[in-house]
Formats: sequence, C-alpha cells, structure tokens
Amino acid sequence: MYDRHALAIEGKNYHAMLNDKQADIFETVVSNVRCKTGGLFFFYGYRGTGKTFLWKTIISNLRSEGKIVLAVASSGIASLLFEGGRTAHSRFKIPIDVNENSTCDIKQQSFLAELIVQYDLIIWDEAPMNHKFVFEAVDRSIRNLMHHKDKNNLNKPLRGKTVLLGGDFRQILPVLPKKGHEDIVMASVNKSYLWDDCIVFKLEKNMCIESGVPAVTIFGQKKPYADWVVGVGDGNVPSVASVEGSEPCWAEIPPELHLDPEDDGKRVIIDTVYAELCDSPKNSDYYRDRAILTPLNEDVDLINKEVIKRFKEYLNSFKIGGIPNHELELKIGAPIVLLRNLAPNKGLCNGTRLIVTQLCARVIEGVIISGNHIGEKTFIPRICMRPIDTTLPFVFRRVQFPVSLCYAMTINKSQGQTLKFVGLYLPDPVFSHGPFYVGISRVITPLGLHIVCEEKNHPLVGMTKNVVYHEVFTNL
Repeated sequence: MYDRHALAIEGKNYHAMLNDKQADIFETVVSNVRCKTGGLFFFYGYRGTGKTFLWKTIISNLRSEGKIVLAVASSGIASLLFEGGRTAHSRFKIPIDVNENSTCDIKQQSFLAELIVQYDLIIWDEAPMNHKFVFEAVDRSIRNLMHHKDKNNLNKPLRGKTVLLGGDFRQILPVLPKKGHEDIVMASVNKSYLWDDCIVFKLEKNMCIESGVPAVTIFGQKKPYADWVVGVGDGNVPSVASVEGSEPCWAEIPPELHLDPEDDGKRVIIDTVYAELCDSPKNSDYYRDRAILTPLNEDVDLINKEVIKRFKEYLNSFKIGGIPNHELELKIGAPIVLLRNLAPNKGLCNGTRLIVTQLCARVIEGVIISGNHIGEKTFIPRICMRPIDTTLPFVFRRVQFPVSLCYAMTINKSQGQTLKFVGLYLPDPVFSHGPFYVGISRVITPLGLHIVCEEKNHPLVGMTKNVVYHEVFTNL
C-alpha cells in the first residue's frame, strides 16, 4: 500500500542528514533486519536527540524494500508521529489489566496473526510508559504464533524477530494506582526478563536546541539550558535537603523562568485562563444518558423513589480519571481534548486537542489544532465508557462525549508533544518520577517556558520538588 519509490527517495534524503551516532545505529538495525538475525534493541535519549527522525529513516528505507514495519507507541499522540502508526494496545490486542501470565487476544490463523508472523521490524515508541507485563504478553503471544513456523529460534526472545524500543526513562514511568516507589521501578521494562537480551543505544547530541539559546542561572552560576533540563531528569542538578530532611530533592527554578504568583503583572497569565473557564453564557450543556438501576430479584415498585433519586445523583457526582464528568459545560470556541482513541488514522486519539465549532444534540463539531491533522474538521460522537478502576462495588459506565475542557492540560497529557510556549503551573509540587522533567522539556528554548509555584508558606522560595527514582537507571 506504500509508494516504495517515494519512500526510497525520502529514506535516502533522511539518511544523508543522520549524524555519526545515528548512522551507526541505522546500519546496525537495518542490517539485522535484512539478515533476519533478530534481536531486541532500545534507543535511549532525551527529547531532541533525534529518536523519531532516526525511526522515520529506518521505516522509509525498509518499507521501500518491501519490508513489513509495524510502528506502534504507548500513547495515541506518539503514534501519530509515524505513517500507519497505532497504539500498542490496539495493534497487539493487549488486555487492559495485565499480569505476569497475560497474553494478547490474537487468534491463530487470523489476519493479525499472519501479519505478526510475517513482520520484519516492530518500532515501539515511549516504551518506558508501559508496564513490563505488557511487553512480556506480546513476547508470549509472538512465541505462540511462531511455534510451528520457526523452530530454529525456540530459545530466542520474540522468536528471533527484530523489535526496536525507544524512549526516555527520565520521563513518566508506568502509572500504578495506589503503588509506591519500589513497585513503579520494578514495573519498568528494564526490570523484565526480556531486558537481559536487549542491546541499548544512547543518543546524547541534542539536535533541536536552537543556536544562541540563552543560558539559565542555577545558584548564581550560568548553565546551558539543555544541560539543566537533562540534569533535572537525571536528578543531578544542585539541590537542597527537603523540609522533612529525607533527601536532597528540592531544585531551584532558574530566576529567568520563575514567575512570582504574587506579582500582579504576571498573575494575569493565570487569571486569563480562569476568566476563560468562567466566561458565560454557555452555549450548551451535555449530560450523560439516563439510566435506571434496580436490584436483582426485587420488585421495583417497592423501592423508595427517593432512594433511587439520591443514588442516581450520587453516581452523577463521580469524577473518575479518564472518564468525562456527567455534566459537560462547553461553548463555541472552547478548546477541548480527547480522552479516547477514536480514529488514530484521522488524528483523533487520546490527547488530541480541538476547538469547538458547533454543538449539536448528538455530536460535537471541532477543528483539530494538534498533531499531523491540524486544521481538519471532524465530529466527536457520544460513546460508552467504563473506568479502569476495579475497586467499585458495581459495574459503572457513562455514555458521554469523550472530551474535556483543555485551557490547560496535565503534564502526563503533554508527554510526546513539542510546544512553542509552556506555562507550567505547580500549585503543589510533583509527587512521582518524571512530571517536572516532562513539563520543562516540552520547549526547545527557555524563552518559551515560564513556571509558577504557589508554595506561599514554604521556606524554600523559588524552588520546587524534583522526584527522581535513580534505581530505574541502574542497567541502562
């Protein structure tokens, strides 16, 4: 389905622009695929080192030769960086709740099974975001599918296929509800049995930082902006002991980037956002579909109507992560963000931002303002959503538009995106590995970054918490 001639020209042009380190990695991986040697590789590098560009070069050259390359990512936004990209869960039918014995829902002799048997290379972006059980489930499924195809590679991981992972362990690690430091570290992909056979490549030359970027001031000394960002990710920036005296994790925010929330002239940045959020009148309100819940084996007529009413109000008050509220208050011109992968090939995935252009009874019309489909008009329908949280004592679902207001976005949603301007608002310090580094690394110049901390009563003025789990870097 690909134009192999056009891809050959594109691949040749891309290859000519690779630096020495990228060219060495390119030759290693491409020769591995051509010789069908197989292996597991990992590209490790911070934002701006050219990982995505290198992957596009590899994809173009291999597809121009008729090779089958499956490009997947751990998030919907990252999957849009590749032509034909998909989320890993969508491509491999990975179950939502995975454990050490999980396998993918791929049927033998199906089209997907045949595709996986014949593929030449898998490229998996943002790999550190996924639990190690996800990769082990894919490995287990590939072994099952290849069992009768190639018995010469019985003891090799992924049955001798070539898989190329990539990402940055400085960024957000797998999200484990109600789990702590040790559990998160042990859930990382580099703690999996697959990592013993993984070859790690490191990219360290920043290809995105513009020339002439001003330095930042750390404890009175000037330091290159790129070095400060990487130091934050590694936990190596100068810091002071926390108030509790536990560990030196309070890092100084460079004065050039720090906005004083008490400064009336700069406070307008935050107040403008809140003014937009509170602006009225609203054009339309959206509510979830009505539902009647009745207990089993009882006559509904015997149930107190007031009890049912209060129970419905109780359900409507639920605010669950990843699920839109029962009541959405939107208006024409409001920015929104998608909460589900609707049509990744059309740019509609979890994290895509849009501007509302029309509010109808059953659909929302909007214009895409992020990703590779900027300017395209699309329609968002209502869908049925269920929370991942399994602690509820009943089955909960909500029929609603899978969107949320997006005058601001969470740091997690911003991962995988490059932005010109970022206002990082920290009313409370970060509490886990990666968010602060992700927030400051979305821009390529400090001129586009401003940080606001509202720790009014905290003795460490102009500083914020920088949490880094150093154990995750041990075997890189």
